[in-house]
Amino acid sequence: MDEQIKQIAERLRGLRDAMELTTDEMAGDCGISKEEYERAESGEHDISVSMLQQIARHYGIALDALMFGEEPKMSTYFVTRAGKGVSVERTKVYKYQALAAGFRDRKADPFIVTVEPGERPMHYNTHDGQEFNMVLEGRLLLSVGGKELTLNPGDSIYFNSKLPHGMKALDGKTVRFLAIIL
Repeated sequence: MDEQIKQIAERLRGLRDAMELTTDEMAGDCGISKEEYERAESGEHDISVSMLQQIARHYGIALDALMFGEEPKMSTYFVTRAGKGVSVERTKVYKYQALAAGFRDRKADPFIVTVEPGERPMHYNTHDGQEFNMVLEGRLLLSVGGKELTLNPGDSIYFNSKLPHGMKALDGKTVRFLAIIL
């Protein structure tokens, strides 16, 4: 995980340097606090997918370029075979497997997200747009805008992702869910 976070941070620094922006300008342009942006660029802290998506959308680059260091190439279709999506482990708790990494100019970003169990506080994200989650296995505690919901396998939710949202695996078991970030 630490190496992947450092690589993403390096790509963020490279993007900012290439555009000749300060950390203040980069953070301000993307609606992120300077402190949060600097933590991400340091490579010492978790970097949320939603933050990377904000930056990618603002500057018109592919999310994959920031997350994986690769530009998507396909424009007709892109197949991701079972268990083969490009993945990034953001923390010991969350692992994201991209399902459309090779398709350029996507309107949505689909992932299989794996949440590991553990007794840790829930981490909250906010980002522009909307999000769809469908639980594939395990039980998920999802907090959206202060409302806590328990989702079981087959349950789904569509929500305004500007609301603070976070998740936690229940019953001491790993949870897997489909997340589509729009």
